[in-house]
Amino acid sequence: MKFRKTAAALLAAAMCLVSACGGNTTAPADGTQAETEQTPVVSLGEMRDMTTQEIVRDMGMGINLGNTFEATGGAGTTVQSFETMWGSPVVTQPLIQGYADAGFGVMRLPVAWSNLMADDYTISPELLARIDEVTGWAVDSGLYVIMNIHWDGGWWEKFPTEKEECMKKYTRIWEQLCSYYGKYGDKLMFESLNEEGGWESIWNRYSGTAGEEKERSYALLNEINQKFVDIVRASGGNNEKRHLLIAGYNTDVDLTCDELFVMPEDPAGRCAVSVHYYTPSTFCLLEKDASWGKAKKTWGHEKEVKEMEDNMDKLKTRFVDNGIPVIMGEYGCVVVRNKEPDVVRRFNLCAAQSMYTRGICPVLWDIKGLFYDRYFFTMKDEEFMNGLKRIEAGEDVMSEELAAYEKQREEAREKKAAESAAAEAAESSAAEEQPSADNAA
Repeated sequence: MKFRKTAAALLAAAMCLVSACGGNTTAPADGTQAETEQTPVVSLGEMRDMTTQEIVRDMGMGINLGNTFEATGGAGTTVQSFETMWGSPVVTQPLIQGYADAGFGVMRLPVAWSNLMADDYTISPELLARIDEVTGWAVDSGLYVIMNIHWDGGWWEKFPTEKEECMKKYTRIWEQLCSYYGKYGDKLMFESLNEEGGWESIWNRYSGTAGEEKERSYALLNEINQKFVDIVRASGGNNEKRHLLIAGYNTDVDLTCDELFVMPEDPAGRCAVSVHYYTPSTFCLLEKDASWGKAKKTWGHEKEVKEMEDNMDKLKTRFVDNGIPVIMGEYGCVVVRNKEPDVVRRFNLCAAQSMYTRGICPVLWDIKGLFYDRYFFTMKDEEFMNGLKRIEAGEDVMSEELAAYEKQREEAREKKAAESAAAEAAESSAAEEQPSADNAA
């Protein structure tokens, strides 16, 4: 994260850059104090001589603009109708600036491009322009942006049976995105897809099979990811060196660490891998019991912490240690009803530290009303945000959170023991009084 607020002069200069569609002029530094060292500002179109790992580290920690531009369904017919369909207010420049002011370094921008698309897969100019506007605001504020094709109405499910047509659509989308957003420099990263890279119609991880079906499903994802890289690199300009995010198998930790998942060949050598983390799902995703699991309200026991750290170690060993950067494109306990705020904060801070200390960029999943207030442009839990800043500063917030949890558990055990002892004493006293009462009768 870059924990500094952009001064008015910088904002004004950055807005000029937007209107110039990514010119190469570098905006002036703050300069509010003559003796203060000036911070160089990256222009919209600048591609710096930085490795993808350096870019990922520079991102710090991030947040998703979720349930907004990837909203689908309903009766949407315009960009704004889709943008607000799942409850988000219309996105504004102050809303985006608020992410940077809070301390985030990267904003993930999920998009459903099929919402406004012609039969020949031509994306609506209005949608392209709107995403351009929001991307420009983010880059102006100092944020990195990760732009993807999200679930997008679910057409991904057709790849096994309609591969040629699906690949045609996929190619058309990325050709247009490369052309339209190629003006941006390395502050914009393209992501090949979301979580849809895995097809149960071919192979189900719970079926117990691990033969040809599994290999075929992995091979299809690998082919799509390679196609993505080929399209971007062939589009020229900044895209020849753009840093790219490659979706893992269903963005699942174990499935992505499988040897069948192969990173695409990239002549620029500028690819990172994307995974998501909602483990245990019964805690992160369940509000109440479901057919597939019993909702958990607490997290922090030794086994749960070990599970988290083991998963992060897998990613570090498989990718980071081999020179492949990792971005946790989504993570968090994101269903917070029926859970105490300190429990949610504990999980999210521990997850962030487990990732960040292993060189993995954590990008929090967020929707309207969850962690960031889209009306007042601030984080709802200041203690959580301060915790993220402390983690980036090298402090061991995780140990503090777990120690506090153990203290709570010990206090709860002592209270329960005291209540049990009091109940036993009351029962004993009542038993001693009973014979006297009988004799009196």
